[in-house]
Amino acid sequence: MTEITGDQRIQSEVLEGLATAVNHRRWFVELAVPYLGDNPIEIGSGLGDYALEWAEHFPRFTATEADPDRLVALKERLADRPNIEVRQMLLPHSEQGDYSAAVSYNVLEHIEDHVGALRSMGELVRPGGAVVIIVPAFQFAMSPADIATGHVRRYTKKTLSAAMTEAGLRVEKIHYANALGLIGYFMATKVFRLMPKEGPMVKVYDTLVLPATKAAEQVLLPPFGQSVFAVARTPA
Repeated sequence: MTEITGDQRIQSEVLEGLATAVNHRRWFVELAVPYLGDNPIEIGSGLGDYALEWAEHFPRFTATEADPDRLVALKERLADRPNIEVRQMLLPHSEQGDYSAAVSYNVLEHIEDHVGALRSMGELVRPGGAVVIIVPAFQFAMSPADIATGHVRRYTKKTLSAAMTEAGLRVEKIHYANALGLIGYFMATKVFRLMPKEGPMVKVYDTLVLPATKAAEQVLLPPFGQSVFAVARTPA
């Protein structure tokens, strides 16, 4: 991320608001765990909510952040976790690595050169390792909230798959997640022009709607969703 897009204050407010959506986060944590190996790196760790949960599963975990202020806060928050290394990272870059996987949630949509960013993630990972991505879905849902937080685009399975393939990765798994979340997000941010912040709406959705959505999608993958989840492999 040669340039960090979007209003950093608004981004932090949104991250803090979404931190209260505990069931949503646990679901998305679980989606990635089978692919992360023994020593993964997270690109764009934000406030560290995902890093803290993922690090429970692995002997070593690396959290990264591009924004200098959030990096300081991230280091402070994770200081008492000896198995988590925290470092600054901007994409795209030319660094080579030997991580078991790279995972990045809701970051790629901020980066103009998303193919270069995906290629950089692949170069951080050992041969045959995974690059695990979640991005917001469907351009029609692009709202003032997306613009304010620095989203360059939203994705479909087809556009994310094309970007991963162009970056030299082999797509192993890709599907939509959180179908009802897309409807709720569209209504809240596009129709009513609200920002996704902490409040009763997030709490009710996370407590009542989300568990039913997750259970249904474990039986049958939906044809649309608030997010696209993808796993790709680096060349063996």
